[in-house]
Amino acid sequence: MLTIRNFARGARGVRVCWQCEEMGLPYRMVKVPFPPGDAYRALNPPGSVPFLEDEGGVAINESVAMMLYLAHQYGPTPLLPGKDNPSLARVLQMTIFGETAIGMGLNPLLEAHFVAPEADKRNWSVGAQEARVRKAVGYAADILGDGPFMAGDHFTLADISVSSALGMWRGPLGQILPDNLVAYRERLGARPAYQRALDAQ
Repeated sequence: MLTIRNFARGARGVRVCWQCEEMGLPYRMVKVPFPPGDAYRALNPPGSVPFLEDEGGVAINESVAMMLYLAHQYGPTPLLPGKDNPSLARVLQMTIFGETAIGMGLNPLLEAHFVAPEADKRNWSVGAQEARVRKAVGYAADILGDGPFMAGDHFTLADISVSSALGMWRGPLGQILPDNLVAYRERLGARPAYQRALDAQ
């Protein structure tokens, strides 16, 4: 059985659980305390979450890598189109974009918001980083347009990745999303698999 280690309701771990729920994969969720202790760092030296363990000695971090691994290992799945499907390129692009252009950019903003001294919470670098993420969010809004999903007419890994990152931008940081992304997140948040993933945390 898959084991997913995560902080309580950590968005990147939720996205992996969400994929498992969508694919019908059994898993167990193990909560990691913050800050992680020595026992966890022995498993995952960076101390990051989530951390995925599977049979055969598989033990990996990086949530997008986990998503691609699960799709390949336990697919085929509609979440990741086959190589002959013209939407594959856009699914891969937006799956990685959700973390590298939005999610990763939120890490320093979250640290500034919750940890930095008061004088540094709104310094120049924070404003510049917010502008970069806001530009990426705008790009996601343009890609979505009036469509239902990030890569066309079907729900894919791209939606799990991007919507999770948008949740971090809107939730703890209190940022505003374009109207089409608000409606998009509401639609995805109503999916039974997403609700089950939240309940597992």
